[in-house]
Amino acid sequence: MQPPAAWELYAYGLARTLVHSVNRAFWRIKVIGAEKLPNGPYILAPIHRSNLDTLLVASLTTRRLRYMGKDGVWRYKLGGTILSALGGFPVHRGSADREAMRRCNLVLAGGEPLVLFPEGTRKSGPTVEGLFEGAAYIAIKGNVPIVPVGIGGSERAWGKSKKLPRFTKIVILVGDPISPETNGGGRVSRSSLTKLSNELTSALQDLFDQAQGMLGLK
Repeated sequence: MQPPAAWELYAYGLARTLVHSVNRAFWRIKVIGAEKLPNGPYILAPIHRSNLDTLLVASLTTRRLRYMGKDGVWRYKLGGTILSALGGFPVHRGSADREAMRRCNLVLAGGEPLVLFPEGTRKSGPTVEGLFEGAAYIAIKGNVPIVPVGIGGSERAWGKSKKLPRFTKIVILVGDPISPETNGGGRVSRSSLTKLSNELTSALQDLFDQAQGMLGLK
């Protein structure tokens, strides 16, 4: 995979600076544990309770993050432009999108971090359950760690039931990277996939509970 062009890095840096400024001004964002992020390629796996989550995780690092997002976002010019500037690329939900999988693998092979929301779509409530196995599968195939991320307060700020955002504090907790069992580039076993998915579920629940608790939420 070709390294990013200078203009791509400039565009990302500009977009990320703007987003980070908004996060600090409107959501009074507090990030804990960012030093745990690896230097090489990894999968960033945040909890997903709000449309804000994609923008919030941009505050975790100045490195260019790559996002796999639902293709519907690109139907809206503003949303698609912002997400593309933030390193995003579309995936067709509900289908076996081999092109999206290929691009995920290329992102990691190129040494960049990849953001995947393992819950798939936005969820509601305090319980983490029903994770898609895509994040675990890609981590095993690419032999890269998954970094769980708990986001507290984003559902209160702009959850699925809210038409307009509420400007309130948000806390983000970065967990310890979870290294997958390597498969030597061969077939991903069901046992290794289940094990990694279970570890990720447990870590996300713990981080989410902590982040919510810091805000007095349940």
